[in-house]
Amino acid sequence: MVIDASPVQDILFWHWWIAAAICFVLELVVPGVLFLWLGVGAVAAGFFSLAFPGFGWRHESMVLAGVSMASAVVGRNWWDKMRQRTDHPELNERAKTLIGRTGTLEDPIANGVGRLKLGDTSWKVKGPDLPAGVQVRVTGADGSVLTVVAV
Repeated sequence: MVIDASPVQDILFWHWWIAAAICFVLELVVPGVLFLWLGVGAVAAGFFSLAFPGFGWRHESMVLAGVSMASAVVGRNWWDKMRQRTDHPELNERAKTLIGRTGTLEDPIANGVGRLKLGDTSWKVKGPDLPAGVQVRVTGADGSVLTVVAV
């Protein structure tokens, strides 16, 4: 008499759907988009199990893996196409909008660091050592630090 006590032999379609529901809940809680694709794969594995009950958990797991990977690729491509392009790419990067402007150094640049006043804002700058009062042009921005050169 052979007894197969493996618990995975009795995976039914609703087990996959419960796993999918857990994945969808995790998707809401955990950052990223990983669990969405696993949930889609689990739903597909559940439908496969319902349609073909004799295949067993190994085939259902292959459906889970295949559909999860395929949906991740398709979802990523769809998201890239749907993401709106903006005509204001520097909207939230104010320092980058200052590239090309000129101003007078407020504080001298010593050891590569100084201050520049542009408009009503004083900016931290990096560049070659220069005395206060020299005209400089902004050539780059790294966060809120401007890169300058003498004019």
